[in-house]
Amino acid sequence: MIRLIKKLIKLGLIIALLVGSIIGLLGYLKYKEAVTEISLNEKVASIRAGENFVPLEEITPDFTDAVVAIEDHRFYKHGAFDFISLTRATFVDLTAKEVAQGGSTLTQQAAKNLYFSNDRTFIRKVAELFVAFDLERLYNKDDILELYVNIIYYGAGNYGIKEASENYFGKTPAELSYDEATLLAGLPQAPSAYALNSNNDRAKQRQSEVIKALTEYRK
Repeated sequence: MIRLIKKLIKLGLIIALLVGSIIGLLGYLKYKEAVTEISLNEKVASIRAGENFVPLEEITPDFTDAVVAIEDHRFYKHGAFDFISLTRATFVDLTAKEVAQGGSTLTQQAAKNLYFSNDRTFIRKVAELFVAFDLERLYNKDDILELYVNIIYYGAGNYGIKEASENYFGKTPAELSYDEATLLAGLPQAPSAYALNSNNDRAKQRQSEVIKALTEYRK
């Protein structure tokens, strides 16, 4: 009986390794296809050249600090991925047999928004991670944060902090008040659910979470 259990465990490990290897290979191929079509440097350059791109120094620190605090408070301390968060999320995902929990760093989120859709698959997550490693290798943390806030979706058709600031408050990102900055920082997690034009009450609840995180983790 013990011998049978050992064989089953060994078989299970082999199958897990095989499945993991296949997912890893397919994710890598997805990544290569994306960056072959347009390189990461070209992608970033095109975003920076866009009329709605806002340099980090022209965005109130209340907003960028709030984004880091609520989305990835260890952003400046880890690399492309946060091992602790990734381990926790992977365990939850494997238990649920789907990508149910994020665990993504800001770098991974930037990578996803640069190249991939929101489909919750392990293959996409692997491809996203390869791009994240490239981002961390080619750009510094402020560059990545700057890129993230300029491409992320804020609801109601607003992509990037410039559109969100202007369309929600009629202000530039540098002019946002603390209240406005912390409100906007909470939107990317679930932009449709928290959109200010339709779900203001839920957005306010999310804002309270942002302020709590900002108070706790602000540099």
